[in-house]
Amino acid sequence: MNEKEQLMKEYVSRLNEASDAYYNGRTELMTDYEWDAMFDALKQLEEELGYTLEDSPTQNVSADAITGVKEEHEFAALSLAKTKKPEDIEKWAEGREIWLSWKLDGLTLVATYDGGLLKKLVTRGDGHIGTNITHLAPALSGIPEKISEKGHLVIRGEAVISYEDFERFRIESGEDYANPRNLASGSLTLKDIGEVRKRNIQWIPFTLVYSEKEILSWGERMAFLEGLGFRTVEHEKIADPTLGNINACIGRWTEKVTSMENPYPVDGLVIAYDDTAYAATGSVTGHHATRAGYAFKWQDEAAETVLDHIEWSCAASTITPVAVFEPVELEGTVVKRASLCNISECERLGIGGAGTGIAVIKANKIIPKVIRVVSKQGELHIPDTCPVCGQPAKINVSPSGTKTLRCVNDDCAAKKLKKYTRFVSKQGMDIDGISENTLARFIACGWIHSYADIFRLAEHKEEIAQLDGFGEKSASNIDSSITRSRTVQDRKLLFALNIPLIGQDVAKRLLGAYELDELVRIAAETEDPAVFAVIDGIGPEKSAAFVTWFKDEDNRTAYEDLMGQVTVEKTPQEPAGTGMQGMTFVVTGDVHHFKNRNELKAYIEAQGGKVTGSVSKSTNFLINNDAQSSSSKNKKAAQLNIPVITEDEFLERFGS
Repeated sequence: MNEKEQLMKEYVSRLNEASDAYYNGRTELMTDYEWDAMFDALKQLEEELGYTLEDSPTQNVSADAITGVKEEHEFAALSLAKTKKPEDIEKWAEGREIWLSWKLDGLTLVATYDGGLLKKLVTRGDGHIGTNITHLAPALSGIPEKISEKGHLVIRGEAVISYEDFERFRIESGEDYANPRNLASGSLTLKDIGEVRKRNIQWIPFTLVYSEKEILSWGERMAFLEGLGFRTVEHEKIADPTLGNINACIGRWTEKVTSMENPYPVDGLVIAYDDTAYAATGSVTGHHATRAGYAFKWQDEAAETVLDHIEWSCAASTITPVAVFEPVELEGTVVKRASLCNISECERLGIGGAGTGIAVIKANKIIPKVIRVVSKQGELHIPDTCPVCGQPAKINVSPSGTKTLRCVNDDCAAKKLKKYTRFVSKQGMDIDGISENTLARFIACGWIHSYADIFRLAEHKEEIAQLDGFGEKSASNIDSSITRSRTVQDRKLLFALNIPLIGQDVAKRLLGAYELDELVRIAAETEDPAVFAVIDGIGPEKSAAFVTWFKDEDNRTAYEDLMGQVTVEKTPQEPAGTGMQGMTFVVTGDVHHFKNRNELKAYIEAQGGKVTGSVSKSTNFLINNDAQSSSSKNKKAAQLNIPVITEDEFLERFGS
């Protein structure tokens, strides 16, 4: 075996190993940037040598390893050819109308419907055979059990977790995951539906694979799905796919990525022909159909710089190494820090000490990442104590072999950084001028050990002014923000406390039934964890979470300490309008005009209406986009002579 053959074998092995970790919720072994570069190098070697290895990723679709009953796909889920050049898209389009949509970074699931009912939900697997996870469908948002279309329907979609839900889960669970995709794929290996539901996984359809109706336009297929109540992937038509129009469209979508306008992680864009009949005429090359679609990935801009030092930052449950380096400009912004995730990543890259030359990118235009070591200087020093509390720090090795550094002190203030970040957020106490990085520095200085300590920062005003990057004006602004935030509405305070499962909507519902002091008193005295379950939209799980939090002695002490620092105001209950004054609604099924059912409920309540969870004699309207379904709520409404209206009909009657 010559040198090139040996190198090809090594590339195949490393790429397959990295794909296996990527698709199965384990620690990622290389960045997308590295994987793409190695994949391209492998393809070039294969062309030079004139053959491919049987297990080459250029010929096979990477598979998930989710256990369960295996099922062959009715239509093979092949991967897409990829490019980083808009010119390739123009050539591929051949002047035909095309659509551009997000390449969502999650797990592909295929849903099959027959007779208006969900028949099965199967993972993509290797593109030909996947795992049947139909039992988990009720735990995923966006997969209705019933639809109005009675024919045979096959839909592909991506199971994703938003950045916001990812951070919330990390805060509330204390578990370590590298990114939302890692959490989503790991979640689908669980057996407990309740545990999966906690992850807030959203299934977003990105293509209609088959329908008995003849729909030959990709755009019309997506509109058809939306008409059935599905919330499809965001998409935009390019009617005249010249290079200028393609570049302009990509530019708009790139701006959405960099401004974080899209709540879900993406790793590129997908281009599809509008003419689905033409798309089906393509041949299959390797493991993708030539006309089925094209994936565009951003050309990551890399820059070389020099490592100044490694900062060990304790947050959530781990002590994370952060590379601090000489500032470089990437994607129009100056970057000087990048998380190295964990010790395993440092070892994989070969990170050394100060003076080490490194190459940095902003992955998918957003996240700074060290992609390689250019020249190593010295050795990486791993601390044996927590940089915040000074207690011992130990290396933990996960079942998958990932090494992380952890503080052994459960009361370490730095472990609560994400909770403090939510506490000061606009949705919480709304303390302007205190970011997560600022909180981390104050914690490192030993000034914050509880929520109430944030309101005692005035005692450190002179010290804050002396910190690098602050000064007297910054210290004064922070002091003023804290003073303004001492008066807070009850619902914002309740959200700020980081009580598991108690988000903004739940806080509002609890406070709609009881005043804050009464809620706290009942939670502390009750023996029934489901005491608040009778409140509409709460249920036993959220009730138990609230009660458990206030029964904890440390939480009660922290709460009482905080109450000595703030003044709580009752949230005004006056509606914004009176268009639905005195009316009671029940909302069921998926919605497509509003972002979700909570947004629709908020709209109704803002107009003086009330939303309940079950149909009764007091219900005025049942809102269901599948108005003809035989669901229990529809049947109940029919028995009681209560009108069942679609979302469109609702907006016709009550829209502004």
